[in-house]
Amino acid sequence: MKKRVRSHEDLEVYQMAFAAAMKIFTLTKNFPKEETYSLTDQIRRSSRSVCANSAEGFRKRRYKAAMIAKYSDAETEAAETQVWLDFALTCGYLNREKHQILKQEYDFIIGKLVRIIKDADNWTL
Repeated sequence: MKKRVRSHEDLEVYQMAFAAAMKIFTLTKNFPKEETYSLTDQIRRSSRSVCANSAEGFRKRRYKAAMIAKYSDAETEAAETQVWLDFALTCGYLNREKHQILKQEYDFIIGKLVRIIKDADNWTL
């Protein structure tokens, strides 16, 4: 039996994005100090933005185009996070296993966001 979605926090995609952002926060604590205002800041911002845009998209369900725009923003932020993960791997700040796990999680998040966008008529109020 499916649980009724009453807020953005009930969305599986939000929960997954939040958990992934927290993993990134923890991992980036070990990044070099010289990356504080570049890679560390960028990857934390983009990963958190997936959650924020998902929440905004959920609240904009009265207006299909506005809802789609926010979920599209969440999708692009998830893709941006994947790029920063690639940089972290290449720079040697992240091992291959953690990189692969997080990239896969973001692939799944992107897939869920795309499904919401494609199924927008069923999400709008």
